[in-house]
Amino acid sequence: MTMRPIRNDDDLRRALKRMEKVFHAAEGTSQADERDVLVTLIEAYESKHCDFGPADPVEAIKFRME
Repeated sequence: MTMRPIRNDDDLRRALKRMEKVFHAAEGTSQADERDVLVTLIEAYESKHCDFGPADPVEAIKFRME
């Protein structure tokens, strides 16, 4: 796969789809290197464009209890 910046949600979806394929790659392989680069690109895009905000403490407890 040719690495490109993630500029929009379509690029993000493509990167996430590719991540599914290389997620369990053995360390030291080119697929593991690709996975590591994808993680960095995805994290950078999400931190800039997605406002997850802090979790609601009550909802976090309910989620954990389930």
